[in-house]
Amino acid sequence: MEKSGKERKAVKRWRRNRNAGEILAWFRENMASAKSELNYTNPFELVVAVVLSAQCTDKRVNMVTPALFERFPSPDSLAGASFEEVYEYIKSVSFPNNKARHLLGMAKRLVEDFGSQVPSTVEELETLPGVGRKTANVVASIIYGVPVIAVDTHVFRVSHRLGFSNGKTPLEVEGDLNEIVPLEERAEAHHWLILHGRYVCVARKPKCGSCGVAKWCPSAEVQAE
Repeated sequence: MEKSGKERKAVKRWRRNRNAGEILAWFRENMASAKSELNYTNPFELVVAVVLSAQCTDKRVNMVTPALFERFPSPDSLAGASFEEVYEYIKSVSFPNNKARHLLGMAKRLVEDFGSQVPSTVEELETLPGVGRKTANVVASIIYGVPVIAVDTHVFRVSHRLGFSNGKTPLEVEGDLNEIVPLEERAEAHHWLILHGRYVCVARKPKCGSCGVAKWCPSAEVQAE
């Protein structure tokens, strides 16, 4: 029996956007200065800020970290703090109870296992409480220049809309991006995609009319309908 149009459409295999090179070239030319919007002055502060940024805006995190960093400027000082004290500094971010526990555990692990230094590999970073692959990739790429792409909700969404990936998990999307993005640009690509998702390719109403890569984007026409 011949399949209906809907059935044929359903079984149609996903294809990667053949214009990925043009899109990356646009980002390269127009977002050369893209960088993290979290405020930090050293590796320890970046780890703390990224842990706090999970399901929370960078703007909110930047509001609480100045006082937090002044009170706890090092892993040693944070490791000796109480849960209640840390909680008071971060209670305005999302999930403050969990994050307070993660920060205390992370600081103690840095002191006990890494000589109060932030490790440089993704694998070692992932052993820290509260540090998953995304956080580990962010820290490793920004601080140590490791060629990895951190996949958060923005990167995940933008990668799908641009036709870079159809991965069902952040790890699958990361693997697809690694096949597209040159090794030497992977650390930068995270910032290109996250900022594009934060300000242009937003979740509910993407701004396709003002998007610099819309002409190469397979989702632009769909969003405009």
